[in-house]
Amino acid sequence: MNAQHMKWDDLQLVLAVAQAGSLSGAARALRLSHATVFRRLAALEQRLNVTLFERHRHGYTPTLAGEELAASAERVREEIHRAERRLAGQDLKLSGSLRVTTTDTLFAGLLSPVFADFRRAFPEIRLEVAISNQRHSLSHREADIALRPTHAPPPTLVGRQLGTLALAVYGQRQRWEAASSDRLAAARWIGPDAHMGDPALEKWMTDKHVVYWLDSLLAIQHALRLGDEVAVLPCYLGDADRTLLRLSDPVEALATPLWLLTHPDLRHLARVRAFMEAVTDGVRQRLAQPE
Repeated sequence: MNAQHMKWDDLQLVLAVAQAGSLSGAARALRLSHATVFRRLAALEQRLNVTLFERHRHGYTPTLAGEELAASAERVREEIHRAERRLAGQDLKLSGSLRVTTTDTLFAGLLSPVFADFRRAFPEIRLEVAISNQRHSLSHREADIALRPTHAPPPTLVGRQLGTLALAVYGQRQRWEAASSDRLAAARWIGPDAHMGDPALEKWMTDKHVVYWLDSLLAIQHALRLGDEVAVLPCYLGDADRTLLRLSDPVEALATPLWLLTHPDLRHLARVRAFMEAVTDGVRQRLAQPE
């Protein structure tokens, strides 16, 4: 293998194809066209005089040479990200961008006013919020800070637990205000789709008569407003909705810690420290508000 012509773009290309297993997947990851990826891979193999991938009907499988080059690319990428984090951690200014990832439910029901207060207090910090129920990698700089409900935060991150999120049963207020406990025992339920990835809630719901499945807590909240079913919601979301009525005490088995996390290399960054302190105070105050 002739390494004289190797560039970082070449390594990125090989890594993307190896991880995606296809040219189309690599093209999406690199934001290139399928034709460009095909042409660049063919040119790279020709320059190196080696076959990097076996072509099959169902995709691309790396050869031994391809596996070796992809592993090298992964190590180079991690070193680049590590250098970026170290350089970012030396920034002592309360300005610049800050990318935060959290869930749609947390943003809508708890974090939006806290973030608004932070933006007013630090107008020179540009806040970028990625609303997603999928995990963004803080190690790969997909986000700087994560706010997530979890019982097991990744050991590679540092941060603090902001509190515990309580969940309870709710129903539409007008339909349930005068209902007896017997009616709740026979209620029809709105349940969480498996795509939500909440095994504790799925297990708790196993003996419930579920007639409606949704893959978003915000969607469940909206559905509750319009029907006679009941469902489990976070208390910070359900208690704030005047059209809903809490029908149970918080379910102890469903209580979930809320964590504020960042990468160790970023924890001394001035804007990261300012954000974490402001969000810690704001969230804890809101979670402590009387029900």
